[in-house]
Amino acid sequence: MQIQQRLVKFVTCTNWIIFFIATILGLMMSPPDFARGIIFGGLIVTVNFHLLSRTLKNALTPPQLSSHNVILVKYYIRFIASGFIIFVLISKNLVHPLGLILGLSVVVASITLATMYELTKLIFKEAV
Repeated sequence: MQIQQRLVKFVTCTNWIIFFIATILGLMMSPPDFARGIIFGGLIVTVNFHLLSRTLKNALTPPQLSSHNVILVKYYIRFIASGFIIFVLISKNLVHPLGLILGLSVVVASITLATMYELTKLIFKEAV
């Protein structure tokens, strides 16, 4: 398996694991609005990552190569929709903003873990 495919698979799986751990910890240890922020933020960013992955995979598969304009339009539609959802969640006081930021950090944490994992494999591979 190529490194790019392995990284995407690792990040995708890790997104859900970190999201569930953060959700459980948030529900057990924080007020309801903070926990809702973690849940909604994690869902927004994880679903966006999956949709972006699927869009790129479908656009770059040889039988139906898509224009870069189509990819950009889909990206901006997701971006605007996410921004609107975040605006509504915060303006209606449905979530705590810090909990939302924590939930939105799920993909960043997954990418950081994937990078550390691949670097560790590379360093130990060279050491042998």
